[in-house]
Amino acid sequence: MEPADILKSAGGVLLRRDVAAAGATERDINRAIRTGSVVRLERGLLAAPDAGPDVVAAGRVRSLLTCASAASHYGLWQLQPAARPHYWQSNGRSTVRCVSHRLPLTQRAAHRTLAALPDVLLHALLCLPELESLVMVECAYNRGDIEPSSLLQHLKGNRSGKARNVVSKVERGADSLLETLARVLFRDAGIATETQVWIEGIGRVDFLLEGFLIVEIDGLAFHLEPRQFKKDRRRDNQAVRHGLPVLRFFYDDVVYAPESVLAQVREVLARGSLRWPHRNQPSFRRDWV
Repeated sequence: MEPADILKSAGGVLLRRDVAAAGATERDINRAIRTGSVVRLERGLLAAPDAGPDVVAAGRVRSLLTCASAASHYGLWQLQPAARPHYWQSNGRSTVRCVSHRLPLTQRAAHRTLAALPDVLLHALLCLPELESLVMVECAYNRGDIEPSSLLQHLKGNRSGKARNVVSKVERGADSLLETLARVLFRDAGIATETQVWIEGIGRVDFLLEGFLIVEIDGLAFHLEPRQFKKDRRRDNQAVRHGLPVLRFFYDDVVYAPESVLAQVREVLARGSLRWPHRNQPSFRRDWV
């Protein structure tokens, strides 16, 4: 097997001895370095030419990317990129200007510079603020990559109380991190919140609050889809005809101004006169339990 292929299959960075152990001869490795298909980072450490800078950095310090630094590698939702690299480190290694994770790994690493997904999520739950870890776990859960119960079995003791609380909020059904954030915002405020509700004559709505207020969340790209834009507005009109008020919020609202979102929701909920007349009450079907 060619050294470049070995590196590619292993995430982009490997110790030279590991490349040799995978079947490449010393002659193959030297030739690959000369031709540029493999880069010699330092003595005993090789990389693919297109290896990401975060992967290269992790390889240089003999660490695994984990927590917030591994989210993009697994395609997980993320509120914001890591301000400092998050590494899992062993053998007493310590790297300046990084967040060092030392919780024992539960699974074999994905490759030389990346922790396995369950460990990435466990580290996030024990390290990041609640919402940042929640969106990562919920993304993996909605894709079918992880079960909350498998995480909980590693979250024992008093120090894991916050992490267990985050896992308890994980649900199926959110189409984006914005829906996850909004659901938690409403429920933490004590508002009866149902998600992904089908309403006859209107269609599926993101949220139904207190049984009558429809809330829809529009992501960053909503304005790039004219057909969907028109469809959504016609659906809003249909909801109002049924006597159901509709509020729409955008990325900036949910992420940067959650208190304003909550204030607007509470204002509408306080107007009991907006509840629909019983004779016009549409039928609901909850798509998610």
